[in-house]
Amino acid sequence: MASPIAATAPYWLPALSMLLVYRRIRRNFGVQPWRPVRSGIRLGILALVAALLCVAGVAMPHLALGLGVGAALGVPLGLLALKHTHVAWRDGRRTYTPNPWIGGALTVLLLGRMAWRYTHEGFAAAQAPSALTMGMAAVLIGYSLVYTIGLMVQMRRLASERVAETVAAATLPDRTDPN
Repeated sequence: MASPIAATAPYWLPALSMLLVYRRIRRNFGVQPWRPVRSGIRLGILALVAALLCVAGVAMPHLALGLGVGAALGVPLGLLALKHTHVAWRDGRRTYTPNPWIGGALTVLLLGRMAWRYTHEGFAAAQAPSALTMGMAAVLIGYSLVYTIGLMVQMRRLASERVAETVAAATLPDRTDPN
């Protein structure tokens, strides 16, 4: 007999997936506040998933090519997205504006694969992962790792520039004093 969680999975798994996709879409558009703790947690989770994907590539050699190609596409895509991301101070907080086209394209890729997998194969937990699915996962994980690390570097640089400007302004002589 199946557990109640497994028996209800066809109902809550698509809803949970759509919630995660909604959050991903929301992060692709407009000015986003920088949340360093959340980004650190995200980086840790992404690193863990990347390590698990590497283990999967070793344990299941038929997936290795898909994982390698996916990572080879995800890393430069993350670098391209960083190049087109704008970081700035707004209302005393660090913010960033991601490129909506790159994030949107990755979201469409994710939604397309989820729709294909759901309509043609279902979300059965017993299914073996395909090289295409693992390759797309590697694209998303590689992109996200590079983008998160790069964004952390840009935000750290933005904060140090603000400190340098504050120190420079404090050490300049006051030109309004005639003496």
